Amino acid sequence: MLNQTPYTTYPPLPLDEWEETKRTLHLYIQIVGKIRLSLFPKTNHWWHAPLYISTRGLTTRPIPYHGMMFEIEFDFIHHVLSIRASTGELELINLDGMSVSQFYQNVIGTLLKLGIEAKIKAVPYDNISKQPFENNHLEANYDKEYVNRFWRILVLVGSVFENYRALYTGKSTPVHLFWHHLDLVVTRFSGKRAPEKEWPSNVEREAYSHEVMSFGFWAGDEVVREAAFYAYVYPQPEGLTDQHIEPEAALWNTDPGYAMAFLPYESVRQSQNPSQTIMHFMESAYQAGCACSDWDFKSFELQSSIAKA
Repeated sequence: MLNQTPYTTYPPLPLDEWEETKRTLHLYIQIVGKIRLSLFPKTNHWWHAPLYISTRGLTTRPIPYHGMMFEIEFDFIHHVLSIRASTGELELINLDGMSVSQFYQNVIGTLLKLGIEAKIKAVPYDNISKQPFENNHLEANYDKEYVNRFWRILVLVGSVFENYRALYTGKSTPVHLFWHHLDLVVTRFSGKRAPEKEWPSNVEREAYSHEVMSFGFWAGDEVVREAAFYAYVYPQPEGLTDQHIEPEAALWNTDPGYAMAFLPYESVRQSQNPSQTIMHFMESAYQAGCACSDWDFKSFELQSSIAKA
């Protein structure tokens, strides 16, 4: 077992202590996420939209653009935003103390300097803030310690999600961060189309075009006042909330209007083996979903001979 260093220990993440920073950071991330959404080739289930964990923070990964590529990366160690192009150019933007307006203008201006035109809908998406990015001069909080702490948690959780994803031989998403709610997600597919349904937008229509079981982590928001892990099944099978889930701190939450398995981050952090606790929760929720649906879970299990190869 690894020694418990600051890089392998799950740190506390009380929402009240970094909420203003989280709101500013969330809007920064939405701006960069919208740039990726605008310029990356459209992919099924909106896989062209998310950001990804990197060894320094969060990244768009390389985005093709007129015969070249560029990448935008948040560095949460040195707290800069880097924009790298395959032409060899590198631009750095200091993150400390910038308003959302300054961040937006700096990023768009820097891209133009590199010959990259990113046309985005420059307003927050499904966010408590409704102010256009360019006009948001008030949100400018950036606590370096908490930003770094949040990223370190994403690294730890992302590693668990990658290991859990590897156990499934069916179609699965990458482990990615959806910037609309700032949650880290990995999703399994049964391979079957979901029943037709009227959705409020094409976002949901595309995301839930097929049967899924989704697992995630998010840092809390205006409604859920704590960081937590979650899992849900779509379409929701009858009797799902009658299924037992583990560990003991896990429960079924129906407040969103559907059944969501919910596990507080703090209970995970204080468990004897947090990474194993997360894996146990995910597998418990998955088995609960399989128990009352027609998912052929046996056919998707990774064979031990493959796992050891």
